[in-house]
Amino acid sequence: MKYALSTLAGATALAIMLIASPSMAEDAGIIVYNAQHESLTKAWAEGFTKETGIKVTVRNGGDSDFSNQIVAEGTASPADVFLTENSPAMALVESAGLFAPVDADTLAQVPQDYQPASGKWVGVAARSTVFAYNKTKLTADQLPKSMLDLADPSWKGRWAASPSGADFQAIVSALLQLKGEAATADWLKAMKTNFTAYKGNSTVMKAVNAGEIEGGVIYHYYYFGDQAKTGENSKNVELHYFKNQDPGAFVSISGGGVLASSKHPKEAQAFLKWLTGKGGQDVLKTGDSFEGRLAIRQSRYAFTLRHSFLIVDLMRRRRREMNAISLASGGF
Repeated sequence: MKYALSTLAGATALAIMLIASPSMAEDAGIIVYNAQHESLTKAWAEGFTKETGIKVTVRNGGDSDFSNQIVAEGTASPADVFLTENSPAMALVESAGLFAPVDADTLAQVPQDYQPASGKWVGVAARSTVFAYNKTKLTADQLPKSMLDLADPSWKGRWAASPSGADFQAIVSALLQLKGEAATADWLKAMKTNFTAYKGNSTVMKAVNAGEIEGGVIYHYYYFGDQAKTGENSKNVELHYFKNQDPGAFVSISGGGVLASSKHPKEAQAFLKWLTGKGGQDVLKTGDSFEGRLAIRQSRYAFTLRHSFLIVDLMRRRRREMNAISLASGGF
């Protein structure tokens, strides 16, 4: 009986040790709060683990949901890395003081245009704002020369957008940065009168393709993604790129940052460096993940559109940005 009790005690102690030790097989490795496309981040994680042996556990969600969750969790957050589709979510976490500085070697891999001045997070991909239009309903000379033109009464009932998502909120941030609060508020009020709301950029494009609406403001990779498949939802669609530093020429930066509370800071920084280096960028270019191929298309195209590039350093004008985002998402 004494031997049996001793054996049981030993087994219990071993079980406790296995549960308590983060270095054991049960350890989740680095935990990534992922608001990027799931398939793209899955390809990134698999590529990084294959090359380094470091395990990556991905938790998927949305930009706004995760940024607010991280702020609520504070220094108790289990996340090591945060990845987003758009930069406002990164700005929110940065403003709460929850990011660690990005390693200098990682920052050195990314052009300064694609990182905030603080160095607390870094761009990992990008996408261009476009006006997707039905080519059977509009000709090139009938297209808006500026996104601001869509506020004109002549465009009433003729264009669409998806105002509740993080994509549109990033576009509004660009408008705010360029034109200020008053002009942004006026444009949003006119938008409310003129546009038709859809849920999701792909739904906007489908409506344009079907002729339900003449055009819509979306990100360009939705078009290329459909074209890479059957093209059935984009066969009647063409893309119009705004130019000359127009608010509609906005290029949104997908960001990545390491949480200051990370339990695996070395590994988390290594992951961010890999994403912005050859390994991660090769996934964007040649990876077999469908979303990965979309990301490189949007990234390569956006990064060559220097004439239409606008980078928003959201931290500098966070209060004004949040007011505009509240107006944009709460007023429709």
